[in-house]
Parts: sequence; structure tokens; C-alpha cells
Amino acid sequence: MAILLDGISLPSDLIWFDEYGWSNVVQAIRVSITGSLVIQEATQAKGRTITLKGGTDYAWITKATADSIKEKVDTPDLDMTLLLHGVVRTVRFLRSGNKSPFKTREIFTLADPDMDHLYSFSIDLVEV
Repeated sequence: MAILLDGISLPSDLIWFDEYGWSNVVQAIRVSITGSLVIQEATQAKGRTITLKGGTDYAWITKATADSIKEKVDTPDLDMTLLLHGVVRTVRFLRSGNKSPFKTREIFTLADPDMDHLYSFSIDLVEV
């Protein structure tokens, strides 16, 4: 099934690494001044993390695709459309500290790779 990030075609064999690591139920627990336990729960509509990962032997992209993604990473406040598993979501890059939400690794190292050179990669997104 196709995976598209804001019009950029991604490999269909990408792994959604944290697909089941998020719950839309949020919880706050506190102790009241009388010593009673107060538990509040509610549904969180957005904020789901979506980490897409390729590996050394699957889900590769070309340097041209990596450059297109990097251009979007360098654009602040960018809402994007993600088509994943047949569902359309609005996402942004998930930026933790100074770490890039887009990481690449060459499949084999070249000093001056051309636009068809292959990379494995991961992308950190958050649903907004």
C-alpha cells in the first residue's frame, strides 16, 4: 500500500515502529489535600507519534528523495499530509531538542553520491 508524505512517495515496506505505543486516553493522577486519590481521564484527539523506519535491507530511498524530505524538515510550522495504511493524517515533524526528525544512512558509502544513491532512513512525525 502506498505511503505518501506531502506528495513525496515513500517505500511501501516502511515499518510504523510505534504504531501501538500510543493511547488516545490521557490520565492525570494526584492526591487531594484530604489524602484521597483523584484520577482524571479524557480522550486526546491529536498528538500521536508516528515513527517510520527503514532498514539496511529494506525501505530505501534515493538521495533525490532524501533531499526533498530534508527541504521540508528545514521548513518551520509545516503541516503535511501523510497517507499511511490507507488513512490520511495531518502531521508535523516531531523535533526533540536539537535532534533532526529525519535520519539517513547510506547503504554503501560514497564520497560524492549521485541522486540515485540509496539510503535507509527514519522519520519522526506527530499527528496534529
